[in-house]
Amino acid sequence: MDSDNQVVSVILPIYNAGRYLDQALASVEEQTYDAIEIICVNDGSTDDSLTIMRAHANHDARIRVINQPNRGYGAAMNRGIAEATGTWIAILEPDDWIEPDAYSEMIACARNFVSSDTPIDVIKTPYWVIRNPDTPDEVKLNCSYRHRVRPRRQPFQIHDAPHLLGHHPSIWSALYRRSFLDDFSIRFREIPGAGWADNPFLVETLCQARSIVYLDKPFYCYREETPEKEIALSKRSPLLPFERWQDMADILDRLHVTDPVVWTQQITRGFTYMGGIIQNTGLEHRPELQAAVHRMFDRMDPNLVFKNPRVTPAAKRLFAEYRGIEHPSLGRLNHLRYLAAEALYNIRNKGPRQTLRMIAKFVTTYGRRAGN
Repeated sequence: MDSDNQVVSVILPIYNAGRYLDQALASVEEQTYDAIEIICVNDGSTDDSLTIMRAHANHDARIRVINQPNRGYGAAMNRGIAEATGTWIAILEPDDWIEPDAYSEMIACARNFVSSDTPIDVIKTPYWVIRNPDTPDEVKLNCSYRHRVRPRRQPFQIHDAPHLLGHHPSIWSALYRRSFLDDFSIRFREIPGAGWADNPFLVETLCQARSIVYLDKPFYCYREETPEKEIALSKRSPLLPFERWQDMADILDRLHVTDPVVWTQQITRGFTYMGGIIQNTGLEHRPELQAAVHRMFDRMDPNLVFKNPRVTPAAKRLFAEYRGIEHPSLGRLNHLRYLAAEALYNIRNKGPRQTLRMIAKFVTTYGRRAGN
């Protein structure tokens, strides 16, 4: 590594986050790692966010406040990266928070793998899911890939740990070497609003990283979206998941990624997104959504679809019908084995009570998500 005092540039893209901003900023200010700069990009907030940022900046010289008209999450992040001076880029969304030892432990982990030939590009960790946040039922759970990422070696490249591409993008549970982002011209898509700009950034970074280190310890605390918000987004912008999926597929094509383990994760994500749209809005009498599904299916390798145990038999039949191709026998055995393995994993990872809740939710929504 460069020195014992590598600066971490923590970027907060902020839009109307006044309710949570004190907690987010305090969690950065209280980091045990001292060499940080905190870049608050106020993206045209109309609440008291700017006042809160400036109050914190008055008491902590490491904080810089950048004020700009509203341009969306991606533009705010790009402005923060442009202003950053540190060795590492960190992301903190202003309605989340991080635990005190996050950056010190992540950088200490990476120092164990110092190489003069290949610097570490990405330091990745799992994260905490804060379910039912700010309610009496709040609970802190492991994310869906903790204890699951087992690269054959450290450091590694993405084909050694493809699981990182198949779950929530969680781009904020990582550190990115700033020179790596610059060398490969990696920046966020400047999409209006939030726009799921994290999806393409996930693929750009992990698929271009020459050297990734994974520390299987969560620090980032992610306030999970409520089901009501997810449904509202699906109804308001039903094409959004398909658009971002296409952006990710475009990146894989541009980078000439042909590895089936990587594409299997991308295919899994596509069916996950489709399932959510089917559940919340349906495809019937929605020709624009049917066309989006067609475009997505056209880019999927049928062999990878039919071999994927995470894709339901009903979804595979839907795929075959859309593509106008014969499908092999779609027995449920492989999918049931996958579901049983998932249940056991979740019992270990999230506990019996949360697993039973997940199973109950799965049973009640299975038919709709699968397209039945």
